[in-house]
Amino acid sequence: MGFAAYFSAIWYLWDTPAVYPLKVFVVLLHEISHAMVAVATGGTIEQIVLDPDQGGACYCPGGNAFLTLSAGYLGSLAWGGLLISAGQMKRIDTRWVTGAVGLLVVGLSLAYISNPFGFWFGLAFGSALLIGAIRLAPATNQGILLTLGLTSCLYAILDIKSDVIDRPELQSDAAMLGDITGIHTLVWGGLWIVVALLASAWLFQWSYRKA
Repeated sequence: MGFAAYFSAIWYLWDTPAVYPLKVFVVLLHEISHAMVAVATGGTIEQIVLDPDQGGACYCPGGNAFLTLSAGYLGSLAWGGLLISAGQMKRIDTRWVTGAVGLLVVGLSLAYISNPFGFWFGLAFGSALLIGAIRLAPATNQGILLTLGLTSCLYAILDIKSDVIDRPELQSDAAMLGDITGIHTLVWGGLWIVVALLASAWLFQWSYRKA
């Protein structure tokens, strides 16, 4: 199945239960991105929370607040790009990549996800990826990576629009960034969505040519 077919299927099924677990997974990537940047800039991770309404939070005090807050939406976009690229690289055994992502999700769930829904979702989703890496063929794992990557990129764009552009009154990453920089929430939201659209357009075009 080509790249265009994966994209079309995800887009068509976007608001159905079939894509719901993938959306929650992208929320987890969003929170993981906050956590990684916080730790990289001297902070710590206290806990990560995921809720059934596709919301989440990462409590990671310390570190560089500007970079940590910026890492959420752009981080899930970057994860999407990495997953799509890994799925398209002929020299990479996709089973190893799927397995590594599964181990990451399981490990973070055990170590940091504190609420019941998030904890059990992380264990179930990560375990499913590990089983897929062990039991499924490389071509099937390529499809898994492309599906995860595409969902991550699309969700990053739509999430920025929903949380920042459509509802600027929300206490979003952009709102908190506005508080510490004095630059309005909509400016950050507009900048992030432009970056996300341009990066996704380039990535999708590259992937379509590679498929």
